[in-house]
Amino acid sequence: MELTVRYYAGARAAAGRTEETASAGRCLDELVGELVRRHGDRMAAVLAVASFLVDGVACHDRRAPLPAGVTIDVLPPFAGG
Repeated sequence: MELTVRYYAGARAAAGRTEETASAGRCLDELVGELVRRHGDRMAAVLAVASFLVDGVACHDRRAPLPAGVTIDVLPPFAGG
């Protein structure tokens, strides 16, 4: 049971890839912990300020279980205007 994590901008640079898979059934906070363990301090800094979409919808409950098959988009703050 897996989910897909897609990275954009600084998150993509920190991960060194555009996407990867992770185990489903955990909450977003647990997933973030796993991603930091995989990718280190640079990823930790990005995730601390990032927004997360779950299947295109903003995630407001970081403790809700993430089911298999969902896509998590990691969106760091973007510059511009």
